[in-house]
Amino acid sequence: MDEPVLSAIRREVEKESFSKKMGLRLVELGLGYAVVEMIPQENNANIFGMTHGGAIFSLIDEAFQVSCNAHGTVAVALSMAITYYAPPGKNSTLRAESVELHRSRKTATYDIKVRDEQNTLIASCMAVAFRKNEKLPFLE
Repeated sequence: MDEPVLSAIRREVEKESFSKKMGLRLVELGLGYAVVEMIPQENNANIFGMTHGGAIFSLIDEAFQVSCNAHGTVAVALSMAITYYAPPGKNSTLRAESVELHRSRKTATYDIKVRDEQNTLIASCMAVAFRKNEKLPFLE
C-alpha cells in the first residue's frame, strides 16, 4: 500500500506548478517523512537582497505537505509556527526535512528544519496537520 501512495505523491509534486515556480525539488519521501530542496532564485529575494522568508516558508510547507499526506489520506495544515535563525547565503541549496513526531486519527505533528549546505540551521517549524477521513483524490 505504501509505495503506490508515495509514487502517486511524487507524480503530483512533479506536476505541481507552484513547486516548479519556487524551484522546489522532492528529494526523499517516506511515511511521515520528506526532504525537499530549493536553490533560491533572484526573484525570491527580499528588500535586503536575502532570500525572502516567504520563499523559506514555501520550502517548509512543501516538505510538510508531502510528509503528512504520505499515509494516503488527505491532511491539511492546521497550525504552523516558524522561527528564522539565519539568512541563507546567495546560491546556497536549502534543504527542508519534515519528520512526523506524532499521529492520531485526526491530527499529526511535524518537526521541520531548514539547513544550508554547511548544515547551518536557517529555520525550524512545528506544524500540525488536520487529517481528514478521505483518500487522496489522485490515487488510482
